[in-house]
Amino acid sequence: MFSKILVANRGEIAVRILRACREMGIRTVAVYSTADRDSLHVSLADESLCIGSAPVSESYLNMDAILSAAICTGAQAIHPGYGLLSENERFAELCEKCGLTFIGPRASTIRLMGNKEAARKTVAAAGVPVIPGCDVCKTLQEAKLEAERIGYPLLCKARSGGGGRGIRLVRDPADFERAWLTASAEAQSAFGDGGIYLERYLEHTKHIEMQLLCDTHGNVLCLGERECSMQRKNQKLIEESPSAVITPAVREEMMRVSAAAAAAADYVGAGTIEYLYTDDGEFYFMEMNTRLQVEHPVTEMVTGIDLVKWQIRIAAGAELPYTQADIRLTGHAIECRINAENPELDFHPVAGRIDMLHIPGGPSVRFDTAVYQNYVVPPFYDSMIGKLIVHACTREEAIRKMQAALSELVIEGIEHTADFQMELLAEPAFADGSYHTDFLSRRRQNS
Repeated sequence: MFSKILVANRGEIAVRILRACREMGIRTVAVYSTADRDSLHVSLADESLCIGSAPVSESYLNMDAILSAAICTGAQAIHPGYGLLSENERFAELCEKCGLTFIGPRASTIRLMGNKEAARKTVAAAGVPVIPGCDVCKTLQEAKLEAERIGYPLLCKARSGGGGRGIRLVRDPADFERAWLTASAEAQSAFGDGGIYLERYLEHTKHIEMQLLCDTHGNVLCLGERECSMQRKNQKLIEESPSAVITPAVREEMMRVSAAAAAAADYVGAGTIEYLYTDDGEFYFMEMNTRLQVEHPVTEMVTGIDLVKWQIRIAAGAELPYTQADIRLTGHAIECRINAENPELDFHPVAGRIDMLHIPGGPSVRFDTAVYQNYVVPPFYDSMIGKLIVHACTREEAIRKMQAALSELVIEGIEHTADFQMELLAEPAFADGSYHTDFLSRRRQNS
């Protein structure tokens, strides 16, 4: 086991990893920007080093500074958390070259699954259903022919990168040429790769994802699904496990093909395969996230498995002590992402001082956060300031428990999304589980 780990992240996920390390008896190193000098993760670590100024490009994405910090403090491994460098194949390679363990999948796996075209081919060969589409088109004429074959509406999607760049929705064939050319140009500018493939656009779907845990001994576990369909601007607001609409037969098949895909990708560590799920019970591969997910706590609540600790153990060479038959989803868990945003101003991010903070408590209520009273939320980073998670025996009880927890949560001094999420929990479509990823956009159109 490692004796010292550097945490290459900030905010609540850095705190989450530091606490797991402390419980495992592992010493820790925190890195921070000048804007995060007073952040909680800095004070919780055994050692901390400033690695740059506020912009992430000069601090949390500064590979040289992070690697130097790890080496000079004697850390043996680096945990990247999520976001930032967590899915950066070059960073994973540099860790290996520096004699450091990257707590995540191999660089070759990150590269494979980060290439959307290659990922589609890999999972399809393993038996995972993929959305009807085509390989990267070499010419506009070829793309037009493929578009006619696939049918409209469709998506022009960049082979590389992410973050919604290099993607265009096309509903009318007359708009196809412009969409294909602009998507390719945007992808070339953002990722240095203008390759574009086409994919049928599925409307009115659910976002279902499967959590995987794989060790270096060839063991692959699927820890069940999370439903992440309550979204705004393609960003998740509420997650739950299990889904209210997935039948046991569909769950078993999704888990089976997800495990097969992970084995085909030679996956190691914690990872997630995301699917689009239709009302007729069909599911299709969307992408694989080669890292820990923000919403991992709901899986921990229903399985009793600490994903962060197992990431660390697997990276140290430990073998999973579970078989797939050991995995049981018990009860129901819900997570609300509490963001420093103004829902009435199209979720515009806000910054400022937290004048008063009261965190809800009680059995099976968890609040993962890095904020504290008088903490100043900086304007430079992601707007999420906490994750409120509850667990109960049934979904109905979990909804009531979350409503009670949200009503008890007090964050004064900045605007945030808790009241808005309370409204969403009271929606009939959430109560019966029939909501889709377009729920908020439809709700706004009808208001």
